[in-house]
Amino acid sequence: MPLRDDWTSAVELIRRLDHVLSAYPCVLDILIVDDASDQPVCAEDFQSRFLVVKVIRVLRLRRNLGHQRAIAIGIAHVAQTITSDAVLVMDADGEDTPEGALQLIRTFSEMNHGKRAVFAERSRRTESLIFRVFYWLYKIVHRILTGIEVRVGNFSIFPSTHLNTLVVMSELWNHYAAAFFRSRLPFTTTPIPRGYRIAGKSSMNFVSLVTHGLSAISVFGELVGVRIIIASIACSCMAIAGLLAVVITRLFTDRAVPGWATYTTGFLIVILMQFLTIAMSFTFNLLSSRAALSFVPLRDYSLFVLESVEAYRFE
Repeated sequence: MPLRDDWTSAVELIRRLDHVLSAYPCVLDILIVDDASDQPVCAEDFQSRFLVVKVIRVLRLRRNLGHQRAIAIGIAHVAQTITSDAVLVMDADGEDTPEGALQLIRTFSEMNHGKRAVFAERSRRTESLIFRVFYWLYKIVHRILTGIEVRVGNFSIFPSTHLNTLVVMSELWNHYAAAFFRSRLPFTTTPIPRGYRIAGKSSMNFVSLVTHGLSAISVFGELVGVRIIIASIACSCMAIAGLLAVVITRLFTDRAVPGWATYTTGFLIVILMQFLTIAMSFTFNLLSSRAALSFVPLRDYSLFVLESVEAYRFE
């Protein structure tokens, strides 16, 4: 669970999660990734009579990194320190519900036999109309640039055997779900409605949401770059065809309007140069990015960890 100053929501969510999952044969070891909260953790808030929750740890980060990178650090920490059958990723504010977590676990265990990851596909959203409109526009842009449809978020469960792949993917540092799709690990989806925040207000604003969307697209940077190069070359060919049509019309027909050929030729040459520049710049960016040394979560995550605090343990 990535978290920043949502301690009230996290405490209540864990209590509800323990109650809902108490009817299912499982044991929970909870890791809260504290993304540099202003309010320190109070271990007394987590002292309760839990039925399936055995351990609650709080991993404090040195600085605020955002929930995607907090998830990446949490996954790397789990791979290094915790033994489990599966890893459940969910927000701590209540929008990822305990009932949804139970549905994910059941689908993972009973339908997939613990071999495929399961992502929650939102069957109902609770955000404002403006947010849904911009989210719809983002899905269109994402589909055009990557060819992949946006259907899921962070709420998911995957077998612990997938950890070995995820923790060495530099893409995980930018966006968890997109990195999972990029990894080509097997997964399925199940429809789960989004819940409501338990307490407080979301710290996500418009700029944060745009950054979040761009982070998801950046995971497929090579694919986006190749698509833009192909589109630029295609547009350049269309501009060259237009230039040839202007020349033929001007020299071999009497339909040309005086001055028309000059302005049209200049306009098409400017367009041609722009698209060729775009194609060349993206080509060099792709080549340079493939040679660059990237962030590896397994190797580098500990740089951002301040301390690990055990807030609760079942005796």
